[in-house]
Amino acid sequence: MMKHLIPSFAMAAAMLAGGAHAADKPVRFILVGDSTMANTSGYGDAFCARVNRANTCINLAKGGRSSGSFRAEGRWDEVEGLLRGAAAYSTTYVLIQFGHNDQPGKPGRSTDLKTEFPVNMVRYAQEVKALGGVPVLVTPLTRRTFKDGILENNLAPWADVIRATAAAQKAPLLDLNAESYAAVQAMGQDEADTLAMVPRPAGYDAPPVAGKVEVAGAPKTAFDRTHLGAKGAAYFSRMVMEEIKRTIPEAAGHFKPESEQ
Repeated sequence: MMKHLIPSFAMAAAMLAGGAHAADKPVRFILVGDSTMANTSGYGDAFCARVNRANTCINLAKGGRSSGSFRAEGRWDEVEGLLRGAAAYSTTYVLIQFGHNDQPGKPGRSTDLKTEFPVNMVRYAQEVKALGGVPVLVTPLTRRTFKDGILENNLAPWADVIRATAAAQKAPLLDLNAESYAAVQAMGQDEADTLAMVPRPAGYDAPPVAGKVEVAGAPKTAFDRTHLGAKGAAYFSRMVMEEIKRTIPEAAGHFKPESEQ
């Protein structure tokens, strides 16, 4: 009788050991998007700094990229390569945020809102799932231009597509557009301008669509109402982290305590 029990005990011990080993594996975050997520101009690096293990968060976002050009340039190939080598991680979450450069008027980047952008976002989600990852769709970060005291949101149609895609694909959604819009509207223009890459120049008056603008007779400035400096990156990276904790509770324990951020 004992001879038959010994292999069973051994098998159970091996299974428990294997389970413990799997539980020890970290999760990984891969960030895919445009300049509002990229390093130096977005919140991506600040987000990665909040993750328990810095080397398990990879920011592949790049300025000027759209849902079309990111793939066309071969940048998505790197994401797929990382997903194929995912055995060391319990889960790989791929945060995907596009919209800013998909808007019209940007040659080589623009995508059609009805016929191209939805297809691109569905394809990203499906390919992440096919390689064993978890696609996390992120609506585009708001711009910060007010008109008559009201914050404009010309990214709303792109955010709507992403919401619909997440629902159809049963993928986690981080509604950064809605949350960042509400937060910036509550701030007002002056406070929102402190989130920019550099201080607002005296006399600066942004047009309806924010971008890099020269004030007549003034030197060029890196100030705009789209990109983020250190304060803005810290603010919105925390917003993204908190959205992940609410939307994907199983990932909540993979961030540093507030005191260490």
